[in-house]
Amino acid sequence: MLAGLLLAAPGPIVPARAQATYDPGASATEIKLGNTMAYSGPASAYGTLGRADAAYFAMVNAKGGVNGRKISFISLDDGFSPPKTVEQTRRLVEQDGVLVMFNALGTATNTAVQKYLNNAKVPQLFIGAGGRKFTDPKNFPWTMAFQPNFNIEARIYANYILKNYPNAKIAILFQADDLGKDYVEGLKEGLGDKAKTMIVGEAAYQLSDPTIDSQMVALKASGADVFFHASTPKFAAQAVRKAADMGWKPLHILNVGVSSVGAVLKPAGLENAAGVISATYYKDPTDPKWADDPGYRAWLEWMQTYYPEGDRTDVLNALSYNFSETMVQVLKQAGDDLTRANVMKQALSLDFQPSMVLPGIRVKTGPGQYAPIRAMQMQRFDGRSWQLFGDIIEAQ
Repeated sequence: MLAGLLLAAPGPIVPARAQATYDPGASATEIKLGNTMAYSGPASAYGTLGRADAAYFAMVNAKGGVNGRKISFISLDDGFSPPKTVEQTRRLVEQDGVLVMFNALGTATNTAVQKYLNNAKVPQLFIGAGGRKFTDPKNFPWTMAFQPNFNIEARIYANYILKNYPNAKIAILFQADDLGKDYVEGLKEGLGDKAKTMIVGEAAYQLSDPTIDSQMVALKASGADVFFHASTPKFAAQAVRKAADMGWKPLHILNVGVSSVGAVLKPAGLENAAGVISATYYKDPTDPKWADDPGYRAWLEWMQTYYPEGDRTDVLNALSYNFSETMVQVLKQAGDDLTRANVMKQALSLDFQPSMVLPGIRVKTGPGQYAPIRAMQMQRFDGRSWQLFGDIIEAQ
């Protein structure tokens, strides 16, 4: 009997494929990703991020999914309201049973659920925010942002001002939350001892404010010749337009989150935005220099096929492509071990070039390194598109 069995063997014995391992939100056929987004409320211009994420995963699913599994992307509106974010996040984790929270929008909103997600050991990945607390593995090992944090970005602007405008008088407009405070702290830290003499005016606004007209009038009256603001799209567009209406022409610095041509500069008036500067780590889809770039071509084909209603001048749609592409890379690396712990391990094992990230800047992570992007390049708006200048600056 034994001899017969041996003779019947078709060839060498091949070890069986390791058994797949799943946590809630994953199976042999599906991977559930959760997301909260401001589809309504004062930051609704960011809603295109969630719609673009959904369009990217639709493309992935049409091509067979990730390792044979389709992505189920569940995105809920939180109106950019932290209490609503808590409610929707708990629903996604406890009722919908998502494997990962991905690209949820907002500093205050992500802060509201950070402890909950870390206590539950649910990865909070590639969130649409840049606060210092989102690159803090000691206290929040399950949280990872994507972009350089706000403090680092602000230091880059401070270095630029010190080098090129050493006698500047600086006015600051900031959102009265962690986003604004991180930027202001970073700018002051970057300016060092000179901050006390260089900063001549500061004004805060609340997300619930209808306009920032009074703040802008006060900041112009400060005599500043450099104007920096840490804001969100609605108020950034108001600031650019109001400065033009008042005939105030300082060196105008925008934080990267409000540099979108479609969402901010067009509503403000392109002619009013000419000359503003910012820093970036991604390709501007309005810049003709990328016309023949393979990454841009892939992005454009995706927009035309899967998100034709999306605004091709809105850089938020390029950002979403980078976020989603990187999330898929993590899931590919995770293979059949779709536990939350392994997904987090793979997010910390990246060396990857997303299609719409600037050449020379890569997504790199490692144990203890929770900042996937740590470099930026300065850019200036010429009235039609952003123009890069200077060298790529590696943030420390």
